[in-house]
Amino acid sequence: MSQQLINHNPDLKKLRDEGLEVEVKGGYLIVSHVPYVNSQKQICYGRLVSSLTLSGNKTLKPNTHVIQFIGTHPCHKDGREIIEIKHNSQNQRLVDDLVVNHAFSNKPSNGYVDNHEKFTRYIEIISAPAKSIDPTVTEKTFKVIADNDDNCVFNYLDTNSSRAGISIISDKVKHQKIGIVGLGGTGAYIFDLVAKTPVSEIHLFDGDEYAQHNAFRSPGAATVDELNQHVKKVEYFKRKYSHMRKGIFAHDMFINSTTVHKLSKCDFIFVSIDKGEVKKIIFDFLRRNNIPFIDVGIGLEIVNEQLIGIVRTTTSTESQHAHVYERISFSDGEHDVYSTNVQIAELNAFNATMAVIKWKKLAGIYQDLNHEHHSTYSLNVDLLTGDNHAA
Repeated sequence: MSQQLINHNPDLKKLRDEGLEVEVKGGYLIVSHVPYVNSQKQICYGRLVSSLTLSGNKTLKPNTHVIQFIGTHPCHKDGREIIEIKHNSQNQRLVDDLVVNHAFSNKPSNGYVDNHEKFTRYIEIISAPAKSIDPTVTEKTFKVIADNDDNCVFNYLDTNSSRAGISIISDKVKHQKIGIVGLGGTGAYIFDLVAKTPVSEIHLFDGDEYAQHNAFRSPGAATVDELNQHVKKVEYFKRKYSHMRKGIFAHDMFINSTTVHKLSKCDFIFVSIDKGEVKKIIFDFLRRNNIPFIDVGIGLEIVNEQLIGIVRTTTSTESQHAHVYERISFSDGEHDVYSTNVQIAELNAFNATMAVIKWKKLAGIYQDLNHEHHSTYSLNVDLLTGDNHAA
């Protein structure tokens, strides 16, 4: 992906064609072998790093004039730091083994036109002292850089994470295999949110067709032609999201006592179904196999031509799981508060968001001080509660 991106963008290609060591990693543009002088008046080589701003696979004008640097702080040829560009100095891991040491600021009045202008200007400032000491040093090595992005699950770079500087945090889930049981309203939104994380695999389990009512409580907008195809939900969502990422597996089946073993390939499961008997089968299997999971539920009633109800998120982990059998009803009765069939898109999305936030807490992406394993939101009194805290 890295070399393809460079080939398709004139500003990146120009940097490479001029002989610079250019690569793209995790949404960051990197130029290596940049000559500079250190505080001991020695010539060294560092790396410049900047987040990429993209539209599809096309580069846009850089969204920031700041650039980051790997190496000791560049100096004038007498060993004094180049304070004119100094912004801050602190080690920050951006992604994998990419750790930057400094950030520099040199802002043109109208910003930088493109990445070529931005990088060449910083190289000019940083490398000038080294070149004044030894005119033969150069950043233009014409070295061939291997493309190491073949294992990326996304079909285009996640510049959202790189722009925010959270790629290394998001990567905490990249080796996980996630299962989603049920692609109704809430399950579809769970999939939407999980699909935008770098998990290695997402397994979808549902035996229903994607029908017209589903279009009104799931993300995106289905066309009339798509609805008339009567495609299965798992295939519909795989087809839609395969534009964005790889590693989506569609399992056209309902989970029951004969198929529940299919969940064993997953590291974490989201359960979004309303059949109590099936939930019990799933929960028992996941507990026996020490697979953590989150179960979601929405219960709404009509009172005086208004809706009231509760949105629930219940988590099971190795350290806290007994409460699941106390908090969730496994009946399919019409009076079960979590089994009523009223579904509203914003509540489905909210329920999914609660579940995904909790999953990310368990993964260490979000800080979790309470370690709650059961949360409810009461709609009419605007009350969000957390309970069953893990030790």
